[in-house]
Amino acid sequence: MTLALALTVAAAGALGAGARFCLAAVVAVRGGAALGTFAVNVSGSFALGVLVGVAAARGLPADLEIAAGGGFLGAYTTYSTWMVQIVEASERGARKAAIVDLVGSTLAGTLAAGLGFVLGAALS
Repeated sequence: MTLALALTVAAAGALGAGARFCLAAVVAVRGGAALGTFAVNVSGSFALGVLVGVAAARGLPADLEIAAGGGFLGAYTTYSTWMVQIVEASERGARKAAIVDLVGSTLAGTLAAGLGFVLGAALS
């Protein structure tokens, strides 16, 4: 890895973190923090699926795939926040909501990634 790539990943990560904050905040105003996290993680899964689908079908420069996938989308999605929200819901007695969030987000994220991959491969 070069210094230029490391700086590119860091810059892409800063943009991804900012995008995550903005989308999660907008969605949270209307539906709560858990829905904001859900929107971020599912849209990020879809976007990464598209990126990987394009890369698999047509090839992308490795540095671009690393910066966009690992930098921007790695910082955009938020696994740790999602896990803490599930634990917090469970701790306050909302175990059914925690299970729905865990299962629903896992299924939706997997489906979004798969659809993104298919779309990305088809667009290439």
